Amino acid sequence: MKALVYTSPEQLEFLEVPDPVPRPEEALVRIDSVGICGSDMHGWLGHDDRRPAPLILGHEAAGVIAGGPREGERVTINPLVSCGKRECPACSTGRDNLCDERQIISMPPREGAFAQFVAIPEANLVTVPVGFPLEWAALAEPMAVSWHAVRLVREGTGKRGFESAIVIGGGAIGFGAALALLEKPVHVTLVEANAVRRDYAGNRAERLAADPDGFAGGSFKVVDPDSIGDSYEVVIDAVGNDATRAMSCALVRPGGIIAHVGLGGGSGGVDMRRITLREITLVGTYAYAPGDFVETTRMMFKGIFGDLNWTEIRSLSDGAGAFQDIRAGRTAAPKITLKPWES
Repeated sequence: MKALVYTSPEQLEFLEVPDPVPRPEEALVRIDSVGICGSDMHGWLGHDDRRPAPLILGHEAAGVIAGGPREGERVTINPLVSCGKRECPACSTGRDNLCDERQIISMPPREGAFAQFVAIPEANLVTVPVGFPLEWAALAEPMAVSWHAVRLVREGTGKRGFESAIVIGGGAIGFGAALALLEKPVHVTLVEANAVRRDYAGNRAERLAADPDGFAGGSFKVVDPDSIGDSYEVVIDAVGNDATRAMSCALVRPGGIIAHVGLGGGSGGVDMRRITLREITLVGTYAYAPGDFVETTRMMFKGIFGDLNWTEIRSLSDGAGAFQDIRAGRTAAPKITLKPWES
């Protein structure tokens, strides 16, 4: 099969590699669409020692089962594989994302989905209804990350709820978090520093505003970092670097909550004195539980997040160029989705 292989820092090669061989209880999935994630960028830059070269990256994927009793079934992939043991304190409580033995495709020992095929446990596959675009279905993974973060925020705020939230970062996780917040009547502000991406997100927000059912009684606006102004009950940091952590601490209201989702790097920016004196809740949120993934797909298929036509489609053979364009800030869409079979 053809695959986009990470061979060394900042190097990707489109190569012929052996087809994956499914293990017992696994399925072989013919990949239709696979998204580029920020973690793929970190790996490509050589900043993630969990992803050593050579390696096939990519974990946001959807496709069609090839072979076996479910052959031909359209599916989206939960790429997080946990141990599933009854004695595991994480898996036994439905928090597989915290399993000490968890694996994910695109990290050894599992190759990723920037390829024509990937092997994955059948239990990690969610059926995609006929007529629902597989390009949209490939967004289930980043949307599940966003939904999980919003769920933890709502649990953290408890019965009092909240009316205002700001999301830092207009990539797929940040944009998805804004959509997930808008499932309730919340006034959402999305802040994005890149002008190209900010304009794109702003146009999408205007399209949603034109839909009378688009906000569930809330609102959605997109701003640059110099135009924020207010403080917020909820701050979701979908970038996760020193500067955005400092921004989060500065923007959150007394008694509010910060959800730290992004893995941009660094360890600074957290004002613990401010967090203590203002009784601010700081929540780390990683990936998603299996229930989050299934719930996310259910809402996607019902159209609760609106149309998901906010990706740029390219061929997998152009993957190296896509990575370069993302790094240079030349891409407007929150997500670039690659197509292995148009290569």
